[in-house]
Amino acid sequence: MNLLPKHSLYLILALWGFSSVASAEIKIGFVNAVKIMESAPQVESANARLEKEFAPKQRRIGALRQQLSKADSKLAKDGAIMSESKRRDLERDIISKRRELQRHQDEFREDYNIRRNEELDKLQKKIIEEIQRLAKKERYDMILSDGVVWASDKVDITNKVLKNLARSK
Repeated sequence: MNLLPKHSLYLILALWGFSSVASAEIKIGFVNAVKIMESAPQVESANARLEKEFAPKQRRIGALRQQLSKADSKLAKDGAIMSESKRRDLERDIISKRRELQRHQDEFREDYNIRRNEELDKLQKKIIEEIQRLAKKERYDMILSDGVVWASDKVDITNKVLKNLARSK
């Protein structure tokens, strides 16, 4: 005769399994992603690369602004005493320069955003790899980041990640 119903046996086994999991110590860490993106040395070098790459385009935009400013000043100063055809030619030139400047600014912004996103993707991959490497080395069961409202210093491994990123720069 079977004293324990089949379901009761499953329940006992399940509770025994949960109690052994509950008694196991779980190691959890936290990484402040914003702090890492603000402080990682790789961010500075990525910004320097972008600055160097886009400096010629910025200079070109600055030169166009200067040309437009000179033309605007000339129209404001001499427009009343110019012949109708010269004034109309200068106005057309100003409109053309404004369009050219706007086009260059739009292209610059688009190109810069594409390159910045590429650099950010590379940096994020490097940061994730470093967090995973640290988690495996120090045997963390879970690392949390975004969406955490509060984490104590005991579980915050942000500074460890930043130190490792500085070494691997």
